Amino acid sequence: MRTETANWAARGVGLAIGVGFVLLVVLIASLARDVLLLVFVAVLLGAALEPLVAMIRSRTGIGRGLSILIVYAVFLAIVVATAVFIVPAAVVQLGAALGRLPSFLDELKTSASQLRPQALSEGISSLIDAVKAPFAPGPPPDPKAILGVSVVVGQVGAALITLLALVFFWLTERSRLQRYVLAFLPMDRRAGIRDAWNEVESRLGLWVRGQLILMATIGVATGIAYSVIGLPAALLLALIAALTEVIPIVGPLIGAIPALLIATTMGPETVVITLGIYFVLHLIEGNVLVPMVMRNSVGLSPFLVLLSLLVGGTVGGILGAVVAVPIVAGLTVVLDRLQDRETPVPIDPAAIETPTEDEKAAHERTSPDSPAPGRRRSRARTAAAKS
Repeated sequence: MRTETANWAARGVGLAIGVGFVLLVVLIASLARDVLLLVFVAVLLGAALEPLVAMIRSRTGIGRGLSILIVYAVFLAIVVATAVFIVPAAVVQLGAALGRLPSFLDELKTSASQLRPQALSEGISSLIDAVKAPFAPGPPPDPKAILGVSVVVGQVGAALITLLALVFFWLTERSRLQRYVLAFLPMDRRAGIRDAWNEVESRLGLWVRGQLILMATIGVATGIAYSVIGLPAALLLALIAALTEVIPIVGPLIGAIPALLIATTMGPETVVITLGIYFVLHLIEGNVLVPMVMRNSVGLSPFLVLLSLLVGGTVGGILGAVVAVPIVAGLTVVLDRLQDRETPVPIDPAAIETPTEDEKAAHERTSPDSPAPGRRRSRARTAAAKS
């Protein structure tokens, strides 16, 4: 009796320690949420660059370390060139576009004052005043506000440098980390876990490369189109369209809003042309680019994509919504490997609008109420003998 009581006490203590450890991990993860998101983004970029390293090694025969340095140097050069040349030019264009906005709002207010009825005119004029208020001259900026902006810029720069360092270390230490983690598992489980790990990374890498290709294509296309029609701040608008492309479903619409706002300063014709450019590019993207670039990259249903966006946006904001899709894609890979593929699930006849003969036969073979193959054959023989 005492031995059984001691065993139950030991199990209770073990359960309490386990629950406490899990709660501690959850607390640390919630406090370090931003760091974990940064690490996950670094893993995504590393997974996207890993196949390039393997391609260079296979085609040139050089070592893995030198291949990583070559790929990372090209990646770093692209990031630095974007930060040094494209972003400052886009900021200058933003200042020029905002400088034209107050005069345009004054002209719009003058036109609105002639509208009838009077209530409509007053309502539009109040809305214009609200939009114009941030551009009105005021007292000099507060030094604390300037300091706060400087701190934010410094934090963004530090996060970018940290991200680049994490990507490099992930590329160089990935194999060693994988072996270290697998060493804690039983021998018979290591091969399957390693295959699942590699498959998850491959799926994430495909998603990142597809997103980067879509972002670059949309950015170049919108930049050229906006420059041709003479839209101010074309480089800035192209950069915004490229960055918002990473947000699934609503990203293209968000990227088009600044272009439409700036187009209003040039007249109704420019607004119509800008809308036409948006619809044409969105049509090409949805019917040509996305099927060609993102084919078999994530493999998620629209329902799971929308659900992951809602949950990710609630938990982590915009960045959470962006990384939610690859996280769910990785989880589906793990769940697919846990499913029992040897016993297929029968198709629900109610879910099929017009079942074909093959689908009916497949349902009969997999239905638990259908007779066994040997029993079916015996029934067929009995029917033949009777006939």
